[in-house]
Amino acid sequence: MQSQLMQSLHQIFNFIVHNQVTLTSLIMFIFFSLFLLSWLIEPRRLINGLIFTAFGISFLVWSAILIISQHNPLLTTSFSFLALAILFGIFFLVTFSWIFFLWNAYFVWKYESHSLPNLLTLIIGLFLVGLWTLNRLGIFHRLPDWLHSLVAGATFIAFYLLFVMYNFLLNLVLYQIVPRRYKQDYLIVLGAGLIEGKKVSRLLGARIDRAIAFSNKQYDKGHKHPKLIMSGGQGKDEDLSEAAAMKDYAVKHGYEPNLILLEDKSTNTYQNMLYSKKVATSDWGNPNFKAKFFTNNYHLFRAGLYAKMAHLKANGVGATTRFYFLPNATIREFAGVFIMHKKRHFVIIGLIAILFIIQAIFAVLGWHKYIIA
Repeated sequence: MQSQLMQSLHQIFNFIVHNQVTLTSLIMFIFFSLFLLSWLIEPRRLINGLIFTAFGISFLVWSAILIISQHNPLLTTSFSFLALAILFGIFFLVTFSWIFFLWNAYFVWKYESHSLPNLLTLIIGLFLVGLWTLNRLGIFHRLPDWLHSLVAGATFIAFYLLFVMYNFLLNLVLYQIVPRRYKQDYLIVLGAGLIEGKKVSRLLGARIDRAIAFSNKQYDKGHKHPKLIMSGGQGKDEDLSEAAAMKDYAVKHGYEPNLILLEDKSTNTYQNMLYSKKVATSDWGNPNFKAKFFTNNYHLFRAGLYAKMAHLKANGVGATTRFYFLPNATIREFAGVFIMHKKRHFVIIGLIAILFIIQAIFAVLGWHKYIIA
């Protein structure tokens, strides 16, 4: 019986070895199909990034096996150099990411206000410089065992946060290419703060301009102009609601006033979606309308998550943002999405912390053989 089992396992192993390209092709096709199906049905899901990552890894494995199986020295060498170049590039970006953060912080400091949200890249850059300096001085190598365990735990948590942020960034990029479908009934433009309490900012103006351009393109394709829903309430330091200021801006840029509806009660993105849905439903007569929402590209995915929470069947279109503004804004967006799923993340982080705290206690008690980090 045992010999038959070993023989079967040997046959399975030989089959895998001789059919690597076929098997990896099948695995790659399965992951790609799962991603495409999931993304087309609902692009506002974080799991889409994980499935796409699995497809990407399977694609790289398939490429490597396919190239190596050709037994072409030039092709194999070229692929090896390419793989090493990519790995070196990733290593360089991670190791010297503090240069990018400080470079970005310089431009934000130069062109934007010095508020805490606009100083995120400066804070991160200085923190990374501090870690790099401590590592170069060998401080981490001279720590006692119990403290080394806590540092190792913090490192694991940092890697977890990096993976979560990677998945967020991947979903953010994928969400930018959701099909436009120029047959919309309503275009919801999300508000933002007004300058001096009454003027539309350049950032907010970009959202309105993008919605108007979408409307014009839809009309050029032979469909009607959709109605714009300007969504934004009045802040304590504002002379009028964001929605009213946005309507004035759109009218000055040639949009018909009778095609503009106001939603002037919302104070956050979730309310933007919820109240705009009520405005559209009341105007349309039922909830079976077609809509898109408009915001800046860095805010697009988180806004989509809020639209999903409000049961609003609408995907977003992003307006372009100045490049130097993107890192700070994207970090804030990641923090917002992280908080939306904080229970899940805090449970995982808590388990990691507990594991390494236990190791630190073992180190203090001298039970070194139980320490695994």
